[in-house]
Amino acid sequence: MKQKYNWLPDFVYGSIDGVVTTFAVVSGVQGANLSATIILILGFANLLGDGFSMGVGKYLSDKAQVDHLKNTNKDLTDINPIKGGLYTFMSFNALGLIPLLGYIVGPMLKLTLDGTFIFTVVITLASLFLIGVIKGKVVNTSKLFAGLQTMTIGGLAALIAYYVGFFVEKLV
Repeated sequence: MKQKYNWLPDFVYGSIDGVVTTFAVVSGVQGANLSATIILILGFANLLGDGFSMGVGKYLSDKAQVDHLKNTNKDLTDINPIKGGLYTFMSFNALGLIPLLGYIVGPMLKLTLDGTFIFTVVITLASLFLIGVIKGKVVNTSKLFAGLQTMTIGGLAALIAYYVGFFVEKLV
């Protein structure tokens, strides 16, 4: 009997990476004090380009595992490279959009660029915390710890990118 595909690892992997990398791009550009237009251009380029790369990478990784298992006559249960790639791509893009939402709705809310960034930081850190809580629930560990861990990692990546943008902008 064939098992149902477990998409949850692909969702967690894709969504965490989508949020963190897009948040880092947004933060780096904000740190360089560039315009909201540039933030949106680089953010969407990252979202779609990196999301595609992640989905294809997941597909190729699963395909290599399937090929290896076929060659060693091992069980191929629950490996579906196409679904793995699609779920990774979709979760990367769906949740990776969160750091861009502030820059999409900011003008409608009449937020300054700094206000937009603060709004973005709050909603992005909250989303990372919730993704971590989901991860903690699924793997049956502390939901609070998993949420804080995921939020902290994403926050640190954004902080590093912010200061890289800040310092590089001063050099050029």
